Amino acid sequence: MIRIDIVSDVICPWCFIGKRRLERALAAEPPGSVEIGWRPFQLNPDMPVEGMARKDYLRAKFGSDDPGRFGTVVAAGLEEGIPFAFDRMERTPNTVRAHRLIRFADRAGDVDSLVETLFRAYFIEARDVGDVDVLADVGAAAGFDRAVVRAYLVSDEDDARVREEDAYARQLGINGVPCFVVDRKYAISGAQPPETFADVFKRVRESAAAE
Repeated sequence: MIRIDIVSDVICPWCFIGKRRLERALAAEPPGSVEIGWRPFQLNPDMPVEGMARKDYLRAKFGSDDPGRFGTVVAAGLEEGIPFAFDRMERTPNTVRAHRLIRFADRAGDVDSLVETLFRAYFIEARDVGDVDVLADVGAAAGFDRAVVRAYLVSDEDDARVREEDAYARQLGINGVPCFVVDRKYAISGAQPPETFADVFKRVRESAAAE
C-alpha cells in the first residue's frame, strides 16, 4: 500500500488541478493500492475569520484585481475539466473551518468526496467556503448529516489541531501547495502531470522490493 499525504488549501486552484492530475495517475494503479490523506495548509494564515472581499484581497496580495492574471490557471483547469469561476467569486475566506470539516469527514466517512465537494463549491459555484452555513451545506451534499456538521463547525473542535498541522508543514519546509508526500520519503511539489506521480510510485515499489 502506497500512502500519499496531500498538503493543500481548499482555495488553492493548483491544488484542485493537482487533485485531478493525481486522479488520472491513480486510474492506472491497481484498485486499493494507494491510500490518501489530506493535510491542512493555509495560503493566508492571517486572514480574518470572516474572510474579506475578493477584490480587496487581490489588490492587497497582488496589487491588482485584474481577472486576466488567472489566464494560465483557467487554461490548465479547462484541460482537467474544471471551469474556474474566478469572475463570480465575491469573497476570499479564512479556510480553518473548511480544513476542520475535512478532518470531520476523515473520521466520519468519505473524505475524498467531501474534499471534491469543497473544491467545487468554491471554484465552480463561487461559494464562500468560510461560512458555517455554506460548509454545512457542503457536508450535507457529501452525505453527512447537516445538523451534526453545523454543530461541529460552530464549536472549536479540531481548531487548534488544524493550526498545529499547518505550522508543522511549514516547519518541514513546505511553503507552497499542493505538496504530495509519498510514503514519507518523496515530495512532489505543485500540480505535476500524471507521469510524475507514476514515476514516483514505481520508485516506491522498487525501493520496497529491494528492502
